[in-house]
Amino acid sequence: MSKQVIVIGAGIVGASIAWHLAKAGAEVTVIADSSAGGVATPNSFAWINASWGNPEPYFRLRTFAMAEWTRLAQDLPGIPLQWCGGLCWDLPPAKLEAYAAEHSAWGYGIERVGNQRAALIEPNLAESPDLALYVAEEGVAEPVAASQALLADAERRGARIITGKAVTGLVQSGGKVTGVEMPGERLAADEVVIAAGAGAPAIAATAGIDVPIETPPGLIAHSRPYRKLLNGLVLAERLHMRQTAQGRIIAGSDFGGADPGMDAEATARDLFAATKAMLRGADGLELDFHTVGYRPTPIDGFPIIGRAEGVPGLYVAVMHSGITLAPVVGLFATREILDGERDPLLAPYGLERFGS
Repeated sequence: MSKQVIVIGAGIVGASIAWHLAKAGAEVTVIADSSAGGVATPNSFAWINASWGNPEPYFRLRTFAMAEWTRLAQDLPGIPLQWCGGLCWDLPPAKLEAYAAEHSAWGYGIERVGNQRAALIEPNLAESPDLALYVAEEGVAEPVAASQALLADAERRGARIITGKAVTGLVQSGGKVTGVEMPGERLAADEVVIAAGAGAPAIAATAGIDVPIETPPGLIAHSRPYRKLLNGLVLAERLHMRQTAQGRIIAGSDFGGADPGMDAEATARDLFAATKAMLRGADGLELDFHTVGYRPTPIDGFPIIGRAEGVPGLYVAVMHSGITLAPVVGLFATREILDGERDPLLAPYGLERFGS
């Protein structure tokens, strides 16, 4: 008999897990208090990378995930994925060089570029950097559309998608999680996956499980659709930007977004003014709206992926970098849930690392 699995969360991580499970033959129910696409996912910069600041084991997981994005897009051609490259000078020169040396040694395709080459890569920059790093293999997925495509195909494969309903608690029997509570309804399952981002700790707490995360806000300014100005990701000092498939320029003070401050509207206007100043031919570019996303970030900065120790029937998948990691988390979580096989790349990322 097929394993019955409830996935809580319809962002990119929950959607990927649900799709992989359904593809592998599980009976899947997705429950989300949001619409398809989740809460954090729509407010994401959606950069797919294995960039700076990562120890080598995490770098290996991220580069594996980048390759899995290609596999996922082949399996599901509706996934909006573009390997557009990333041009970065968001570090002091010495740190930029150290990052390039380290990641190049690990096999990351980093090219050091001067202002002439940078101007060829992004001809609409008002001023090209004297030194930048270019990684052609970095890319973006349009996050909401990708989540919706995964959920629609999971539904085609027999999954049940319930949106606009909150899970109020986990049901336990004999020390095992056996389902979920919703207002006026209880659903049973062989396994429950919490992929609910910032909502994960409250749900896990109903089974006595501590999921230690922070949820820092990140503001991103979105322009009205405009003619093509950017070819790929631009990661400049204190300003990261890209152009979406709809032609919108989206920008934050970094890829997580800007600190909204006391006046988010004013922060968005300042950010947008800086964005326009960085671009040639942007005279007609107009600010449309801003979003503030709350990034579910485990307190040590690394993902939480795995079963909750001592509580059978419960699997937790919560992380910042959900866009980069989504395909590999879906693949590895499905193997672990259905076959009991934990991939060695996940070894550092269990919940047990935080203690009881």
